[in-house]
Amino acid sequence: MIRIQHLTHVYPGTRKSPPRTAISDLSLTIGEGEFCILSGPNGSGKSTLFRILCGMTLPSSGSICIAGSDLLKEPAIARAQMAVVFQSPAVDKHLTVRENLRLHADLYGLKGRDLAERLDEALGWTDLKDRLPDKVDTLSGGLARQVELAKCLLTRPKILLLDEPTTGLDPSSRRNFVTALHSIQRGRKMTVLMTSHIFSEAEDADRVAIMKGGQLLALDSPQTLRAGLGREMVVVQSRNPLGLEARIHADLHLRTRRHGEEIRLEETDNGAGLPILEELLTRYRADIDSIAIKQPALEDVFIHLTGKTAQEVESEQLEIATP
Repeated sequence: MIRIQHLTHVYPGTRKSPPRTAISDLSLTIGEGEFCILSGPNGSGKSTLFRILCGMTLPSSGSICIAGSDLLKEPAIARAQMAVVFQSPAVDKHLTVRENLRLHADLYGLKGRDLAERLDEALGWTDLKDRLPDKVDTLSGGLARQVELAKCLLTRPKILLLDEPTTGLDPSSRRNFVTALHSIQRGRKMTVLMTSHIFSEAEDADRVAIMKGGQLLALDSPQTLRAGLGREMVVVQSRNPLGLEARIHADLHLRTRRHGEEIRLEETDNGAGLPILEELLTRYRADIDSIAIKQPALEDVFIHLTGKTAQEVESEQLEIATP
């Protein structure tokens, strides 16, 4: 449903700054009915890719096919197959829930019995049925997000693009939103591409794509990505990680990856973590603040590929969003 081939986008330079390549020779295919999570640190190219897919930015080179239509040559036809939930709210908070939905329906020429059926369908999964007369600015963040998604579903899109849709939601609202989204996606066999750095949201995705520096670093199922780091990993916290890592290399010849004050020994076979942990404690107990054996999670894959934690990415995004 989405086929991206050799996509490149370069932002022109100015007198004060050189040209910047936001996306470099990116190729990515998302199949019909697939739920794909796109993640990456700030500057990875996610936002630029999202703007291009929405038709808001023309790429420097490459091609994009949306549901069989060339997005660059037939933009109106391609965009008619899609709906978009932006990170920033795209509903009028001064209008009621009903008014927002009807306004969106008017833009698409929906009316009469067809509109009534689509409203029932779009609202069926929500908690909004008793809140239709209420203004959006009186709703909780989770309910306001439900309005956004219900609005998009009115047009029965084949493809749904979502840009960090759970930003600012509390954990319960976030979980409810993603659960509902999966249910709708499966029921309609809809293709979903969603940007997120919250890896609990990616566990049930069909595939996860991780970008950095405008390039695709990984694209696979959550299970396969985790398996790439081995069955177990040993994680060591130390106040002197540089020195401890150097000693581990010199004495034990083990492969490590350092992240801040944390030393990670990845790609460990099942059951091999305990002997390594015991050896590290025997040799370096005075330099170790904490040590643990864990099964790799998606966030560990993200750290392995990008060098950042999800919390660091979220903090960076908040700094950018705060005036």
